[in-house]
Order: sequence, then C-alpha cells, then structure tokens
Amino acid sequence: MTTLQTLLGIELPIIQAPMAGVQASALAIAVSNAGALGSLPCAMLTPDSMRDELAKIRAQTSRPYNVNFFCHAPPTPIDEREAVWRAALGPYYREVGIDADSIPAGPGRAPFSADTADVLSEFKPAVVSFHFGLPPAELLARARSWGARIFSSATTVDEARWLEAQGVDAIIAQGLEAGGHRGIFLSDDLTTQVGTLALVPQIVQAVKVPVIAAGGIADAKGVAAAMALGAAGVQVGTAYLLCPEASTSAVHRAALKSEAARHTALTNLFTGRPARGIVNRIMRELGPLSTLAPAFPLATSGIAPLRAKAESQGSGDFSPLWSGQNASGCREIPAAELTRQLAAGLQ
Repeated sequence: MTTLQTLLGIELPIIQAPMAGVQASALAIAVSNAGALGSLPCAMLTPDSMRDELAKIRAQTSRPYNVNFFCHAPPTPIDEREAVWRAALGPYYREVGIDADSIPAGPGRAPFSADTADVLSEFKPAVVSFHFGLPPAELLARARSWGARIFSSATTVDEARWLEAQGVDAIIAQGLEAGGHRGIFLSDDLTTQVGTLALVPQIVQAVKVPVIAAGGIADAKGVAAAMALGAAGVQVGTAYLLCPEASTSAVHRAALKSEAARHTALTNLFTGRPARGIVNRIMRELGPLSTLAPAFPLATSGIAPLRAKAESQGSGDFSPLWSGQNASGCREIPAAELTRQLAAGLQ
C-alpha cells in the first residue's frame, strides 16, 4: 500500500485539514515543519493575498505543503431568493440595529480559477487539493503541469470512484463526523453521508489510489484506528483549532472549550451549503438546514453583519462555529507538538 510518506516525501502520515476562515500560513508552516503536511485554505483569499501567504510559506519551510480550493460553480444571484433570506433574518437585524438595505451582496468564497492557477505556478506546491469535486479539465491540467499531486474529497463510494476515474493521486474520505463543509458533489442527498469508520474501508476496497481518512479523528488512537482500516494517512482539522498558530476567533475558541462543543449539526445557514458546526442560537431558532438560504456561497453576505455585531459583543450567536463531532482533541499547544502527539505510536 502506498503511504502518504512515500507519496509526498513527508515523515508523518498526517494532513492538517485546510480550514478557511480560521487559519492562514502560520498553521501550515508549523505542521509541515513538524514532518506532516500543512495546508493553506485558499477559497477566501484573493490572488494577491494568496501570493502573500504562499511567499510566507516558501520563506519559512522547505517541506511539502498543500493548497486547497473549492471548485463549485458560482450561482447566479436571484433577487427574490435574496429578499426572502433577508426577510428571514429581519428580526435579528432589527434586534441589533442593522439596516438590511445597507448590506451589500457578496460571493463569500471563490472557486479555483485561471487567476489562482497563475499565482500557484510561481510557487509550485507539492499538493493541490479540492473540495466539491474537481475543477474543469484545463485548470486541473495547469495544476498537474508543475508536478503537483492532486487530492480531492469524497463523501461516498460513488464520489471516490468518480475521482479515481479523473486521475486523482489520493482521495480524502470525509466521514459525516467532520467539521466544516461537506465535500458532497455528486448529489445533494444528505442521507448518503456516512461516518468515517463505515466510509473508509468501503472506499479502500473500491479504489486503487491511496485513501486518507477524515472526520472525528482527534488523537493518536483515532489515527491508528483509521490506519488499521486501510487508510494511507489521516486528515485532522478540529484538533488544531485551539493551537496558537490558528486564527480561530475568541468566541469560536470559547465555544470549542465549552460543553456546547458536544452538540454539532450540519447547517446551511452560514454559506448556503451543508457544513458541520457547533449548534448556536440562529441554528436553533431557524433550524440548522433551511430552504430559505440562498445557494452557496450567497447566504454568507446576509448573515455576515449579524456575526460581526455579535462577535464584537463577545457572542457567537450568529457565527459559523465550525467543529467536527469530536472536539476532545482540541489542545492549546503548539501545532508541531499536537502533530507529533497525533502520530505517536505509528511506525
């Protein structure tokens, strides 16, 4: 079996999950320098800011690293749908004194594009990974042209087979426990989503490329369990959120350290696409999944001012408190130390 170490030339079979909005280059640098694969989430970065972050990585590590992109098809805004969403949020706007008419529309997250490929070609990262499938063939070819390994997330066996048929170098098997956005892309049916322990062996059996386990893995025992199921490595996200190198907000850190972290749910309220986070006020009151939310990522702009207002007062009532189902591994320790602890006991 091909391991992550042999595929990438790294020492530890661990990928730090790319987590847009809660990290930048510092976390990726620390993890890569510890011998694992650090990741830079690029879905919320402009080409200029991405170039700046990549320059920091290049200046501070010579180890392999991963850059991650979404590859959704940007939806066309629908005024009527936006109006319905703003009306649903209206009571909250009035409660905190926000003029709904003053809120600009915005995309929130951008897919992989020719412009981002141009920037990447200057740095030639070892791994380019994708969420929500893969970008168009010509863009994928650009990433391959400098020798990058291509990874993408699968949430079902069908998605894994599809990705293998497109020639990916490794598949990230994202179990239902995982925090943040579901990588689901062949279907919108959330009943197809299964847990990591069920998903990983099924995908390992179905494909020939290396499989990376993700979702609910929070400590060395979880890493070992995933490897015992046939995974070539693991991807860990939530456990890194309290590390000093992460840019996790104060309200998000407080939630992760509280009893509230035991209760997470999939929600589309914050972006328009299902993502797992700690249940908070707006998820309870509107329901975590709402047919009123505009398509991904258009829901973001309507809720952003509520989030900003609440966070300025120390509240996470309207914040996307992304977390997997197992926050028990969150530690306020340096990312390098956490990485070594996750790999403890592996040969």
